[in-house]
Amino acid sequence: MSTIRWGIFSTGKIARAFAAALRDTPDAVLAGVASRSADKAAAFCDEFGGQPYGSYEALAAATDIDVIYIGTPHPQHAANALLALDGGKAVLCEKPFTMNRREAEAVVAKARAKKLFLMEAMWSRFLPALEAAKQIVEAGEIGAVTQLTADFGFTAHVGPEHRLLNPELGGGALLDLGIYPLSLAAWFLGPVADVRAFGELRDGAIDTHTGFLLRHESGAISNCTASLRGRSPVELTVVGERGFVRVHSMFYRAQAITVEKDDGSKRTVEAPYLGNGYVHEALEVQRCLRAGLTESPRMPLDATLHLMGVLDTIRSQIGLRYTADGP
Repeated sequence: MSTIRWGIFSTGKIARAFAAALRDTPDAVLAGVASRSADKAAAFCDEFGGQPYGSYEALAAATDIDVIYIGTPHPQHAANALLALDGGKAVLCEKPFTMNRREAEAVVAKARAKKLFLMEAMWSRFLPALEAAKQIVEAGEIGAVTQLTADFGFTAHVGPEHRLLNPELGGGALLDLGIYPLSLAAWFLGPVADVRAFGELRDGAIDTHTGFLLRHESGAISNCTASLRGRSPVELTVVGERGFVRVHSMFYRAQAITVEKDDGSKRTVEAPYLGNGYVHEALEVQRCLRAGLTESPRMPLDATLHLMGVLDTIRSQIGLRYTADGP
């Protein structure tokens, strides 16, 4: 498998970013793009290349596609992933993976039954800066890790129809922003054993500000916030017995980290990413496909299921429900 032939579900903002990244990804080609609007698919392909498809079903059935990237709104992820898997395609599904753990379990079960590759597109976990921070922590340079803090907040100056504020599109701070600190906290500190969450709901439909305190199985604690009401520093700090590693703002797309230790030493590690940053997750998918893997050891499916369960618990504690949760 020399060249990897990619398909994309959606022509929205995140799909455009991923299509741009494929231009900078070695041995990747955008072979097809699907939209519910044939005109939008055609316009997208005029800009980025590939064959336009007027339906997701048509792209899922195409014979010249190796893997499909799903960049549709959150509530469509599960159905879209199942469609692509039924078409025999490997899948990279944008975060949050699904709306809840129940949906996630169905998608994972389908991929495992069909022995097809499946991965959550948590792009930050593949960036060189985050990898550098992880390596420093794992090498024991800051000693045993005790805590992590992470924030992701901005003021959403958009109308109620926008996906950030629209419950029918999975709007809210937690699923759109909170997934970043949650995923990275579990990546650095290990599985979550307990959670305490607080949130502010708008009209009882979406959360505009959510904070959650996590106790990890390791005994470490993480403190995370996500907000659509205020611009926060957007930094991530991992604390150990002998120092800390700070992932610079904006942490989810950082290109540098700082290491400070109790001996007074301080250094900055520059770690630029390729292209717009999405290249690195695409490279991991391609590496896995060539190796015949059905999931990535760097973003395993059990980790995704665990995170979806934690999100369910947080939503339960703050009273946030979506249509996908049922009556």
